[in-house]
Amino acid sequence: MGPEHEFSIVDDCLRAIPFADKVIKDYCGKIMNFVELPKFTFGKEMQLHVMEIKANQPFQSPLAFEKTMQNAVETLSSFLQKKYRANLLGTGMHPLIKLNETGVWPHRHKKIYDEYAKIFNLKQHGWLNIQSFHLNLPYQKETDGVLLHNLLANICPYLPAVAASSPIYEGAFGENVDNRLAFYKINQLGVPSVSGDVVPEYISSFDMYRKDVIGRYSRDLEKAGAPESLLFKEWVNSRGVIFRFDRAAIEVRVMDEQECIKSDVALSCLVRATLRGLMSAEPNFLPHNLLVEDFNSVLANGLSSHVQNPHGPTARHVCKYFLDIATINATEEEKPYLQLIKKRIDNGSLSDVIRREVEKKSQHTDLMEAIVDVYSTLIKCLATNQPYF
Repeated sequence: MGPEHEFSIVDDCLRAIPFADKVIKDYCGKIMNFVELPKFTFGKEMQLHVMEIKANQPFQSPLAFEKTMQNAVETLSSFLQKKYRANLLGTGMHPLIKLNETGVWPHRHKKIYDEYAKIFNLKQHGWLNIQSFHLNLPYQKETDGVLLHNLLANICPYLPAVAASSPIYEGAFGENVDNRLAFYKINQLGVPSVSGDVVPEYISSFDMYRKDVIGRYSRDLEKAGAPESLLFKEWVNSRGVIFRFDRAAIEVRVMDEQECIKSDVALSCLVRATLRGLMSAEPNFLPHNLLVEDFNSVLANGLSSHVQNPHGPTARHVCKYFLDIATINATEEEKPYLQLIKKRIDNGSLSDVIRREVEKKSQHTDLMEAIVDVYSTLIKCLATNQPYF
């Protein structure tokens, strides 16, 4: 499991602080994209108020994953607190930030963002206010990679039901349970083949993927005026599951960042143990258009959404089905983390819990104070690695 986490930098009043470049310079003496420490790396994202933390090596053990990445959070959080009285905040979107309150990374790699800006409007939430938890899963040979990709195409429409954590943006409740992915879906509409339906299309070989997926969006980008630096690059692909041939891995992108590392590990165990079970059985791939329709329903309504999956009729039923497979195929280290997933399925995603708590608190105070109150608790959850239910 190769995790990548994204967190907002915020002050004690929950205001986003757009100075990731200053943090890096103050930490290591110069502005650079990433600061590599022995077991983890932290550094910039496109948004100036967001920092990424990622592992230097993938983890076989979920316990090692949790220990190492929590150490990363504590290392960066301690520096932010001592130097600026600032904090890290998880979840899929900053709940208060307005688009004019942050910006795009203005240093090395700026050229790439400038090139994107010529084609897409970067001044939208789908670019400037999204925080995802990416999970990289390895494959050893092409047949395994193709099977993993196609199985993940069947899983990823339903993952947001338990992984959504973005109910609020710009100080108000959004229309969707997963507002991050709702914005992500439309951030590149000018060249729709870049993200496709977010749910990836089935493939039969790497050659087919390079030709029909990477090749197609590259040709479309070229027609839109994109420079050569954006063409035929696997990382430009914005589907919810993409190949990273440079690291022999598949990257899952449909999970919102959670409130703490333990919750991210739990989602990883769900995905890995479910795949372990599905790979040992005869594959049953559902029609792509059905998966896309279910995905859109899940973004809007989460666990309660009505779906067409044979293990439905709701996304909650499908997630229970995946959890059953995961539980049977989980290692002893993975099993305790799956109990967190069970609580999410039973009690609601983090997005559901946040909405519920903010609504309850707003009955006794105004909405803004209720949001700050709940998200201040989520800051503590990340610092102490405690799930929020």
